[in-house]
Amino acid sequence: MSKVDFYRNKNTWKLVLFVFALLIGAGTLWYTESFLQELREEEEDSVEIWAQAFRLIAADAATGDLSLYAKILEGNNTIPIIITDGDGNVITYNNLDSAKALRPGYVKSLIPRMAEENEPIVIEFGSGQKNIAYYQESILLTQLRIYPWVLLGVIGLFVGIAYLAFSSARRTEQERVWSGMAKETAHQIGTPLSSMLGWIELLRAQGADETALTEMGKDVNRLETITARFSKIGSIPELKNEDISDVLTESTDYLRARTSNKIDIDLQIPEDEFIVPINRQLFSWVIENLIRNAIDAIDGQGSIKLELTEAGKYVRIDVTDTGKGLTRNQYRAIFRPGYTTKQRGWGLGLSLARRIVEDYHSGRIYVVRSELGQGTTFRILIPTV
Repeated sequence: MSKVDFYRNKNTWKLVLFVFALLIGAGTLWYTESFLQELREEEEDSVEIWAQAFRLIAADAATGDLSLYAKILEGNNTIPIIITDGDGNVITYNNLDSAKALRPGYVKSLIPRMAEENEPIVIEFGSGQKNIAYYQESILLTQLRIYPWVLLGVIGLFVGIAYLAFSSARRTEQERVWSGMAKETAHQIGTPLSSMLGWIELLRAQGADETALTEMGKDVNRLETITARFSKIGSIPELKNEDISDVLTESTDYLRARTSNKIDIDLQIPEDEFIVPINRQLFSWVIENLIRNAIDAIDGQGSIKLELTEAGKYVRIDVTDTGKGLTRNQYRAIFRPGYTTKQRGWGLGLSLARRIVEDYHSGRIYVVRSELGQGTTFRILIPTV
């Protein structure tokens, strides 16, 4: 399985788990709503029973003794109810906010809302008079209706915090692994590198070709730079004010001399100096990594353009190639550790580049634009202060 397939399968599993969580949430809400509907029907039946009781009382009592109303209403401890006469005057009520109920007009103001929620029950008396019972959901039913949403919110919050904690721990562990590998690589390179320096001096003393020795010296110096870079991974590097134009020129010249003539590397920089606080060794690594990726993305003949400009409080570096391009989904994925579109490679270059730019230099690196078969433009923003 390739690394691209691995990440695709990983995203598929995330989607499956997300859909499964949605189904659980929908099932919980459906079951709760069914349960609440049963409670609602029971409350409606209870109100209807009270209304029937009132009718029976009115049929047997010549005066319609309201004390019996009160006794029946005392049996209702949860459902807010208001009873009015035929003219809309409030006769009695129960299970309302006692403090608010003392306000003038408050009880009467609830009648339209109750009538909208539930159809009022008309209680007719034998003498042609009638009372009307208005009611709404009980406080318990209202709380039960909110409860599943609160429960799902708490569960979602817990799962979100757990996921972030797990992702953070995994990312920290990965960074420690990469840092350990980088430092061990620097250590392993150091021993043969010292030996190579000795051999170069020995060859020079024996009268070997100076041109060849000079080129060998350049490559050995290059290895020393790479060793220094690897040794800095995992530690906070020291930033110094440097002319970033010099760094771009140095990195571009080095790779241009070691790249096929079919690929044109063009560097466009202004004549003015751009002094910014950077770590020269690590930042040149970022530039070289982007150029190498651009070279790999070009199949045969093509071009790479590096452009340095000023952008407010930042200096902007655009690296544009005419390679195979990226899909929109790959814009962010390519910066993940281990992700690569190449048949060979560890998938660490852009991940380390982002860490160097964003964590060490407080800048940004991202894909500005890309089109399949046309090329890609990466952008780096580095603050000037």
